[in-house]
Amino acid sequence: MVSNIPKAKVGIVAVSRDCFPAELATNRRKALVEAYTKKYDKDDIYECPVCIIESETQMVEALEDVKKNECNAIVVYLGNFGPEIAETLLAKHFDGPAMFVAAAEESQEDLFDGRGDAYCGMLNASYNLALRNTKAYIPEYPVGDAEECADMIHEFLPIVRAVVGLKNLKIISFGPRPQNFLACNAPIKQLYNLDVEIEEESELDLFEAYQKHAEDKDGIEAIAKDMAEELGQSEITPKLRELAQYELTLKDWVKDHMGYRKYVALTTKCWPAFQDMFRFNPCYVNSRLAKEGIPVSCEVDIYGVLSEYIGTCISGDAVTLLDINNSVPKDMYKESIEGKFSYVHSDTFMGFHCGNTCSTKLCNPHLSYQRIMARTHPQDWCEGTMEGDIQPGDITFFRLQSTADGKLRAYLAEGEVLPVATKSFGSIGVFAIKEMGRFYRHVLIEKNYPHHGAVMFGHFGKALFEVYKYIGVDLSEIGYNQPASLPYASENPFKA
Repeated sequence: MVSNIPKAKVGIVAVSRDCFPAELATNRRKALVEAYTKKYDKDDIYECPVCIIESETQMVEALEDVKKNECNAIVVYLGNFGPEIAETLLAKHFDGPAMFVAAAEESQEDLFDGRGDAYCGMLNASYNLALRNTKAYIPEYPVGDAEECADMIHEFLPIVRAVVGLKNLKIISFGPRPQNFLACNAPIKQLYNLDVEIEEESELDLFEAYQKHAEDKDGIEAIAKDMAEELGQSEITPKLRELAQYELTLKDWVKDHMGYRKYVALTTKCWPAFQDMFRFNPCYVNSRLAKEGIPVSCEVDIYGVLSEYIGTCISGDAVTLLDINNSVPKDMYKESIEGKFSYVHSDTFMGFHCGNTCSTKLCNPHLSYQRIMARTHPQDWCEGTMEGDIQPGDITFFRLQSTADGKLRAYLAEGEVLPVATKSFGSIGVFAIKEMGRFYRHVLIEKNYPHHGAVMFGHFGKALFEVYKYIGVDLSEIGYNQPASLPYASENPFKA
């Protein structure tokens, strides 16, 4: 698990309606805790001893207890029908994500005094949450036995990390964005709506700070040595020291500018003046920070790095940001994909960036130079990219975006990186997503998304979809790669 993200600790609070036996809820809570600790880390959860029945005073007791025990999320567990007022007040007053789940009946042998009716109670709970305008996470099927509810709680953890992380996140940007990159425009109102803080600085401020760090020889040498070890180099070159000085500058800036926030993400203007002034490319440093859980997006893409941070919280792993870049050549498709994988040509594309993907996610990672910038700058000024083909495996491609008129919009799609040599440069991979061609046209183009997409290494669509819903993205604004049997609203039904 990377740093710079919260550790989820979920308080489990049982509730019981006063006309049902309280022991039913208490015993089911104990069984749930036992089931969880048998399968998962016991430190993920806390068993609140207060069983809320009908009393608002008990609700306050439970609230104070989970706060005292440093829970940043709660599970309201309907061991029986449950008191809809007190249980939803708990969710309302708890400062963090709340989940509601309900106990299933255990046996046909005990459907008199042992029947809990939590299936019914969940309906009233959801209705009362709506009356109070109170947000809660309710799983797809929120009723289960102890083992099933334990699995639901475990699936809640990445949602907790993302929601809590956003409420404590500061994005630090160094801009402005490059010329002709209107796609990276970032209306900040939705950042504030998400409780994300934004600090916008100048690239000139960053350069000044970089120059002042030149005197910190020991700090530079320590980072440069670590870089050389990562790259498998015996020699610490002058270029590595420059990159180490830049990494030290960013880390010190974070320390000095975190303020009251607990977590941070960065975005920088990385061309063309960057090469003129710094005389290197920052991509390798960005890749190293991403490995530590501090995503750094290119080209002052504020919503790109926001997306990356959400992905870091969900996956607990490094993420990357790539251009949805170029089509796979037909000869490459025919030679390396057709007949070997179940994808048509339009399902495939290449994801690329200059060199920001961390070395642990690349095949044959190596330090190189930015070939595009080298067309207009001396090659030595463009060194500092982390290059290699992205390792084959499952991925989730996604982005959260604010539209020009200030609406939240998001997409997600699960797919994979294929074990196909890209025969190109940068951090790059051959990606395959089912129905990508339709998704590209009717979501990415139709909904005006920019060319940057965030990548989690693994399939995390289920958790990500729930995070989108929890943070307030309208369901009509969540796009995904729909199967061929489900047309998009803008899709022409008259096929050639």
